[in-house]
Amino acid sequence: MANEDRGMGAGAVFMTFVAGAALGAGLALLLAPRSGKETREKLRELADDAVDRIKETARDAQEQVMSVYDEGRDQVLEKKAMVTSAIEAGKAAMEQEKERFRKEKA
Repeated sequence: MANEDRGMGAGAVFMTFVAGAALGAGLALLLAPRSGKETREKLRELADDAVDRIKETARDAQEQVMSVYDEGRDQVLEKKAMVTSAIEAGKAAMEQEKERFRKEKA
């Protein structure tokens, strides 16, 4: 396959990056010389940003899943139509051969 799974998907890698960035930023804030109130406000802002990024990533992933699902459904319907057409052509050919055989027997 051209698109083989090589371990983690892009979404998992991105989520790991976001989590690592949030953790690093949180530690930097905790270790920075600020007042407790300033640190709590920064942590709250950081948490809000992280939640927004996670929601955006989840929306993007959902859109990708729906896109792949729609493409797959369309391909299945196309193949189904081709198989149905081939079966109908086979039935018609078989009926023609039956008729030809009956005429040869008579």
